[in-house]
Amino acid sequence: MSDVNETRTPVSVAGLEEVYSHLQPSARNPQLVERIIAVNFVLGAVLFACFGWAFWINAQPWKLGATLGGGMFFAGIGLVAWGKYLMPRGPFVEERHVLANSDADRDAFAAAIVERGGDVIKRRKLLGGLLGGSLGIFGVVAMFPLLRSLGPLPKNTLDHTDWTKGSFVVDQSGRRVSVGDLAIGSIMTVFPEGTQDSDRGQAVDQTVLIRISNQDFTTQKGRESWGPSGYVAYSKLCTHLGCPVGLYEQQLQMLVCPCHQSMFNVTNGAIPQFGPAPRPLPQLPLYVDTQGFLRSQRDYHVPVGPGFWERH
Repeated sequence: MSDVNETRTPVSVAGLEEVYSHLQPSARNPQLVERIIAVNFVLGAVLFACFGWAFWINAQPWKLGATLGGGMFFAGIGLVAWGKYLMPRGPFVEERHVLANSDADRDAFAAAIVERGGDVIKRRKLLGGLLGGSLGIFGVVAMFPLLRSLGPLPKNTLDHTDWTKGSFVVDQSGRRVSVGDLAIGSIMTVFPEGTQDSDRGQAVDQTVLIRISNQDFTTQKGRESWGPSGYVAYSKLCTHLGCPVGLYEQQLQMLVCPCHQSMFNVTNGAIPQFGPAPRPLPQLPLYVDTQGFLRSQRDYHVPVGPGFWERH
């Protein structure tokens, strides 16, 4: 067998210059193209930020679409222009053999790249920063739908209901309840006046009104004035899972939750007598005004409902 010697043709500096020419941007005026791309990235970032603001304030749909679509449009234009006009030109061919050059040729080629390409690389860093900023703003804004879907901050709404000092006790139709409306052993679901038709009124404000006797009734020590003319009022939200406690066993004087059969004694402050409920139903202090209408002295003495209140 004879040895086959592979001929390696060194590439001259002129050849390296020709290769380097393919690495140059295709745009005739790269500086102008860079400015245009930078403006597109800035406009995209601004419109993404505007979309976030519009989504946060629940703006009209056309504003959401215009800001988000505009941001994507300008960012996309910038990316396409960058790839078309500022990236190295092809075609690129991979050689089948190693092009061995002298050290002098390699040093000359490296010097040419540093000398001619340094400014281009620096300018590309600016565009990369603008692109990163635009996409970063979009990434933050993309979290807004998730955050807003959680709803508004509860603030102190979890600690209080709409019952306030002097609120009139009304039925579902909005009629004020007077001291003579219920017979002993009767029960009624009531609300603070003005909230019986609202979603909030249907939830945290709903109250069970029961008449135990014809005389003022005290359920616990310190609540001597809370049950005028035998009326006692308790939150209708079960302290177990928030089901409506709407059943009343008159002979046992027990409020019963139909979901898990928790039973509350209305004569001793609605302390649970049976079932999984961990706490008594909050009691609403009442009084009778000069016209004979039932009104609340203030809000419930403790927050209503389950779960969250275990921390109190």
